[in-house]
Amino acid sequence: MNIQKTATSSHSLGLLKRAALVGLAITGLGLTTSVQAQDVEVPGNIKWTIPFGVGGGTDVWARFFSPWLSESLPGEPTIMIDNVPGGGSINGANLFAVRAKSDGSDWLGTSASTQYPAMLDDPRVRYDYSDWTPILATPTGGVVYAQPSLGESADTALDALLEQPVKLAAQNPTGVELPVLIALDMLGADVQAVFGMRSRGEGRLAFERGEADIDFQTTSAYLSNVKPLVEAGKAVPLFSLGVLNDEGKIVRDPTFPDLPTFNEVYQARYDEAPSGNEYEAFRKFFASGYALQKLIMVPKDTPQALIDTYRQAARDFVDTEEFKEAAETQLGPYTPVIGDTVQRHLDDAMSIDDATRDWLADWLESEHDAKI
Repeated sequence: MNIQKTATSSHSLGLLKRAALVGLAITGLGLTTSVQAQDVEVPGNIKWTIPFGVGGGTDVWARFFSPWLSESLPGEPTIMIDNVPGGGSINGANLFAVRAKSDGSDWLGTSASTQYPAMLDDPRVRYDYSDWTPILATPTGGVVYAQPSLGESADTALDALLEQPVKLAAQNPTGVELPVLIALDMLGADVQAVFGMRSRGEGRLAFERGEADIDFQTTSAYLSNVKPLVEAGKAVPLFSLGVLNDEGKIVRDPTFPDLPTFNEVYQARYDEAPSGNEYEAFRKFFASGYALQKLIMVPKDTPQALIDTYRQAARDFVDTEEFKEAAETQLGPYTPVIGDTVQRHLDDAMSIDDATRDWLADWLESEHDAKI
């Protein structure tokens, strides 16, 4: 395990804001969440378990957020990053489920790699998301794109995609590509997935070498590595996965406002909205793996006043221009989601009914020789 204290940042929130909050309490304008935060005793040391190794995406994400959270909380507690790698995040999450205290001093950072095994009833999982409460989530999006040999426009490429087998270089059928594979199957594509890639980056390189007909990348990788291919005429974007709005509906990704979502493409092709068990599977794994890609969780029994304090601290800096500027390179163009909205979306995403689970199990085995 690797434990590191967060470094002091130069972007202090300042004394004026805190004095203003105290002033509100004195004037008797009511105990708002911000004011209550001033009266809560935040632990002086917070251990933030990251169930991945140092230098990975979730570790970098946590180290980016740590100073912002520390300086926004009363008393500016020390936030220590505790890396517990193994099992694709399952080991660290299992340990957190057993050992975490409910006094606000233990946090957990999760990602799609933590959510998916719980949703798929992986026998190694000893944790239950219903035992945790979310503080903050950071979303991402993604784009499916094709070789220009299939067609020079999205429509012609999609037509060709549905008329012949196509190859996709992927990591594994139950990883981040899962909702993409479901979406392509719903559209009627005959996808011959070649599994075993060590990263989505390897999948992109296979596409660039002409070994794959289609590919998928999350937003940050798409903007940095695929957009130049599109501009050079070497890739044709087909659709985005979209984003969740506050009501939990999938809408266009603001990063790709001119690109239709999978839902829109399906509607245009079949003159009806996607539905059924397969769409439920797509929607839930998209929500848990993309709309809620990375989460800060605390034990459910953590005092509500502390939960409110942590959430308010996040709100205090997330809306600042300084944070938005710093977050552009770390989080991409997406705004973190905080509090009850995260809880509502998470509860929906993690609850899979028997009919959807049975469909998913049959589909994975028949289409990709994978058993859950």
